[in-house]
Amino acid sequence: MDSRIPRVRRKLAAAPFQPLRSHSFGEEQHQFRLGPQLTEARIAEFESEHAIALPGPYRQFLQHVGGSGAGPFYGLKPLEKCTVLVMQPSLGAGTPRGFDEAGLGEEGDLFLHIIEMGCTDVCVVGLTGPLTGRVVIGNSDAYWGPNVSSADDFLAWYERWLDHMTAGRDNRALELTSPHLRSHPNRHRLAPKI
Repeated sequence: MDSRIPRVRRKLAAAPFQPLRSHSFGEEQHQFRLGPQLTEARIAEFESEHAIALPGPYRQFLQHVGGSGAGPFYGLKPLEKCTVLVMQPSLGAGTPRGFDEAGLGEEGDLFLHIIEMGCTDVCVVGLTGPLTGRVVIGNSDAYWGPNVSSADDFLAWYERWLDHMTAGRDNRALELTSPHLRSHPNRHRLAPKI
């Protein structure tokens, strides 16, 4: 088990009771509760069904913390409701890319839609390509480009969210994007950063 798991569990258990905790958009939906942990067999079945491999830290979270619930925005989707998406190719220099549901034989890097954000905004974890394991916030209709978290993996990203919540920081201003996106000329069009 990843050594960060016990720390994440402790922080999550304490988060709702912090006197200066910030409000997390959508927290009414999950109320900081987690769904049941998933078995290795259930995760392997999902991977086989979709011909994918879940990144290790996300898999560890599902097995040892919870299979759904507490998380940024409306919370973590149950695995059976997660969809595999493909990033749309860029239409030209500076044109943002959105996400579409992955189809048979479709080319492109794959992502798993893990958190419900509302409207056409999606929070995904990379399954293939250079963003494997990284959390990316994007938009399915390509209104604004993808926003790659600077956190190395899902567990680091999730723990950072908990740290910001308990410190009372405004979640819309977390500034946790990758350095190359911070200076992007269309930065004002990027998603809330986590």
